[in-house]
Amino acid sequence: MISAQTARRAVWRPLWELPARFDLISSLTRREIATRYKGSVLGIIWAVITPVVTIATFTLIFAGIFGARFGATGTGWEFALYLFCGVLPWTAFQEAVQLSSQKIVSQANLVKRVVFPLEILPVAQSLASLANQLFGTVALLALALIIQHTIHPTILWLPVLIIPQLLLTFGAAWLVASLGVFLRDIVQGIALLLMVWMYLTPIIYPESIVPDRFRPFISANPFTPLIRSYRNIMLEGAQPDWRGLAYFAGFALVVFIFGYWWFARTRKNFADVI
Repeated sequence: MISAQTARRAVWRPLWELPARFDLISSLTRREIATRYKGSVLGIIWAVITPVVTIATFTLIFAGIFGARFGATGTGWEFALYLFCGVLPWTAFQEAVQLSSQKIVSQANLVKRVVFPLEILPVAQSLASLANQLFGTVALLALALIIQHTIHPTILWLPVLIIPQLLLTFGAAWLVASLGVFLRDIVQGIALLLMVWMYLTPIIYPESIVPDRFRPFISANPFTPLIRSYRNIMLEGAQPDWRGLAYFAGFALVVFIFGYWWFARTRKNFADVI
């Protein structure tokens, strides 16, 4: 019984020690950001250019060609704002999960030769992706000021959305980082799964155009209320969708706990497989 309790404590101890490793995590996060844009002429500006070009393309196709609109009187410019607002958090999540799937394999020297807290690698990757989202958020608010002529004070609710989003990202990143060690096909599988998940989330289209028979699938998607809440606080001056956000936070907490547990239980085998 004592040994079993000790083993359980050993599994969860690194999680409780994460705050104490803040300096190391922040250093790795800065390195992730710097490495991504190292040698490029525009540097960190690419964090803004990439989503802007994506938004422009989707706006041209959906708003310009198909005439899609957010709201009854929305313009093409407002469509771009709503699209931008939905793309930013999804891209941060997608990027963190996809890159984490190869994170442990790419750091084989740390796995084999050094006593290193491997659980912080997916965390640093997730925080680097969040930093890109925040850079894009600054651009979004600037565009909202130009197009809507205002920045809503409800933007102060932003941390309330970011915290559960980070919990989900950490948990998913830990899970796929571990799976990436044992299943090398996970990279392609995750890319396919995330593509399907994105199209099942009302990011590039408004919820109002979804046929009634598909509404249950969209509503069951935990990312739907998160995207809705981002649009509420940034573009509509409304409070988050509290009920939907509670659903998302519950889902995020489950993924966070399971993802960490799986990573901690399998990490002892990383060196043997790699």
